[in-house]
Amino acid sequence: MTAATLRLAPAAPASGHGLASFCRLLRSEWTKIWSVRSTAWSLAILVIGGIALSTVIAGVTAAHWSTLSAANQESFAVKGVFAPGLTFAQLPLCVLGVLVITSEYSTGMIRSTLLAAPRRTPVLAAKAVVFGIVTFAAGELLAFVSFPIAQAMLGNRVPESLGDPAILRAAFGAGLYLAVLGLFSFAVGAMVRHTAGAIAAIIVIFVAFGDLSQLLPGTVGRHISAYMPANAGIVVTYARQQAGGLLSPWQGFGVLCLWTALLLTAAGFLLARRDA
Repeated sequence: MTAATLRLAPAAPASGHGLASFCRLLRSEWTKIWSVRSTAWSLAILVIGGIALSTVIAGVTAAHWSTLSAANQESFAVKGVFAPGLTFAQLPLCVLGVLVITSEYSTGMIRSTLLAAPRRTPVLAAKAVVFGIVTFAAGELLAFVSFPIAQAMLGNRVPESLGDPAILRAAFGAGLYLAVLGLFSFAVGAMVRHTAGAIAAIIVIFVAFGDLSQLLPGTVGRHISAYMPANAGIVVTYARQQAGGLLSPWQGFGVLCLWTALLLTAAGFLLARRDA
């Protein structure tokens, strides 16, 4: 966060109550999030990189469709044509979610913010609302741009269209998934308050706990894997439920929302109790 950011993004004044005061906090956080170069760069990488990857994967898949096994063809149809880009987008999104809050601790900006707005819970809520809106918009842009491009390349190999309610739900779910996943990372950053430590924690949660849990044998392993945050949440972006899947799209998204709500609650509690 640059010195210009400190001048351009004063925190909302402490005077005022209720909705008017919270609206001032929202304006302040909106200014701050766009005053940091990492926001624009991360979102550009997220959207452009995601669209490009989805396009490349769709082209390669179309060229080799006849050589794919029936299981791979079915998996591609279930997860949707924008799934590769969505998977890629998770990395810059999680990094940005951490930076949104940890950059204020590294620069000391958080002290100015809390000095001007001593009620800490609304400050955290305003940051979460602004970041959630930004990431939701980026996720929808990724999904609704990459889908028609990839679909044109695949043709009738994967006969899907946005006129299908399930496909429309999956595309809309892409924005929801990225927004809540970003808030999950934001909450971890708010608790850890250190960029490297928070990113390491995210890697452990999503890679060590999320991916490796899929290797656990038996019914217990399937349930543990299904209820991991990212594993559960991404189901809402699938065109239809996987065979043998334990959670429906909205159930999986609900599990991710529950994880995120718990972490945000813990982050709010720690923000109110700890020194800035």
